[in-house]
Amino acid sequence: MQGRNALNVLEADGPHFGGVSALGLIHEKVSASAWRRPAPHLSAAVQRALSMRYAVVKRTLDIFLSSFLLIIFLPIGLIVALAVALSSPGHVFYRQERLGRFGVPFRIIKFRSMFTRQHKDNVLEINGSHRSNHPAYPIAKERPDSRITPVGRIIRKLSLDELPQLLNVLAGDMSLVGPRPIVEAERALYGQNFAYYDLFRPGITGLWQVSGRSDIEFDRRVLFDREYASEWSCLLDFVILTRTIPAVVTMRGAY
Repeated sequence: MQGRNALNVLEADGPHFGGVSALGLIHEKVSASAWRRPAPHLSAAVQRALSMRYAVVKRTLDIFLSSFLLIIFLPIGLIVALAVALSSPGHVFYRQERLGRFGVPFRIIKFRSMFTRQHKDNVLEINGSHRSNHPAYPIAKERPDSRITPVGRIIRKLSLDELPQLLNVLAGDMSLVGPRPIVEAERALYGQNFAYYDLFRPGITGLWQVSGRSDIEFDRRVLFDREYASEWSCLLDFVILTRTIPAVVTMRGAY
């Protein structure tokens, strides 16, 4: 059945532990050579990504739900914007270039949660390392992170910093559910598995978010993205969306 493997992982992550699925590999040791090799499911991922269900049904749901959520969360967004503006100098929104579908870059929008100068220094350091061919993008988040403002710490815990990404969804750059949006410096770290990421719009939520977010190691994030692409279905998206609510409430992996 379509989406069965990925759905089994979501079920295993809950109170009932069932049999081992393809993503059961997430809980095992995976060698670097293994996760860098593309699985034999790329053709299935291509069929799903180019299907009418993805092009029409998923896009229609993204437009409808993102518009609805923007209206619902508008009062909260205004409060967050005011808190960010009054708590530290700098712009209310933070924009960063990420890789979208088919490698097309776009500017992701978030509420600023870091001190402005340290944002700039961090980006310069990442870009400098990338030009030197060193995979130095900070994959693991520092805890506690001194770059984060007091208000930023709160909105990150509650995932409120990601509310503006609904505008990215409405514009068609992102989807409500999809792979974790990455920067150019992370492309090489995906190895041949980047082909799976490249087929789908990045998502505000996804398998990685409902399974631990920042608590998930980078290699496992890649496997999550690969499995999502191989097993995508509207049912899988629905299950991930329903699992996102408790993931946000419990603040698991949010730093």
